Amino acid sequence: MTTIIQVATSAGVSTATVSRVLSHPDRVAEKTRLHVLGIVEALGYRPNVAARSLRTLRAAKILLTVPDISNPFFASVIRGAEEAARDAGYGVVVGDTRHDPVIEDQYAEMLSRREVDGLIFLGHRLPDPLQRVLDRAGCAAPIVNGCDYNVETGVPGVHIDNAAAGRDAVQHLVDLGHRDIGIVAGPSTSPLSRDRLAGAMAVAEAHGVADRIQTRIGDYSAASAFEQARAMIAGGVTALFCFSDEMAMGAIAAVRDAGFDCPRDVSVIGFDDLPHALYFHPALTTISQPKGLIGQRAVEMLVAILNGDTDRSDRVVLAHELVVRGSTGPAAPRTPPR
Repeated sequence: MTTIIQVATSAGVSTATVSRVLSHPDRVAEKTRLHVLGIVEALGYRPNVAARSLRTLRAAKILLTVPDISNPFFASVIRGAEEAARDAGYGVVVGDTRHDPVIEDQYAEMLSRREVDGLIFLGHRLPDPLQRVLDRAGCAAPIVNGCDYNVETGVPGVHIDNAAAGRDAVQHLVDLGHRDIGIVAGPSTSPLSRDRLAGAMAVAEAHGVADRIQTRIGDYSAASAFEQARAMIAGGVTALFCFSDEMAMGAIAAVRDAGFDCPRDVSVIGFDDLPHALYFHPALTTISQPKGLIGQRAVEMLVAILNGDTDRSDRVVLAHELVVRGSTGPAAPRTPPR
């Protein structure tokens, strides 16, 4: 195995210079940097991460916790995070909390024990161990919230404008002539769910149809939406806005189960733009989130905190997009159930 001493000898520089080229290349003159990198490549040198971690008291790892690892939405966020972390010289440890506060706290303790250098959590709850870290370190705490954002926690975050996305979804349905609209929201404890609902209701108020909106709470799963949508379909809605694509797919199943057609009798719009939304039947109209970019920006924000960058932004709002496909259409009188 090639050592850093062999690299330094071959390059005619000190081991400290080789170390700076690999860890802080911006601090080394370009000519020297390129020369050393050429030697590193030629000799096939790979830094000893474990030894470096002992010297710097850094684990070179980032913990990323997700509330439901089986949800394809989070898989796309994780991929974006891993790519950005790898570019920054960090590995990623993924923890599936399963919406369980006890598991969330257990993972958060890894940061307190310095088993990881920083933590990105994709849920909305701030675990107690993280609150203690925040209390000690304040804005320098290596903690970032991805997807959700709650200003009250004081944690930096990366997310879309969920209120604006909710407005866009319901405006699309209103533009198609729908007035009796059902909303299958997420848990009211989630800031992003509350924001989406607030945006949706703002449009309904503006068009004078707020009293015709039916709202029920789901848990982002297809099963929960199936039950909630079935009740609202019986109540006469002509369109359904679901706060996740999985819920939208469950809602479309409920439309069919009731003997109706989507979108002829009941339009359905989802949220997230999962990879298989395009291939569902009918193809799903949805709000597209930049999933990979959320993961990438969250890692970049965390690395900036770890590097002591005081110029960083503590809130990044990314663009969303309304993607119109086959699951929404003009409001029309329902045909009798099959």
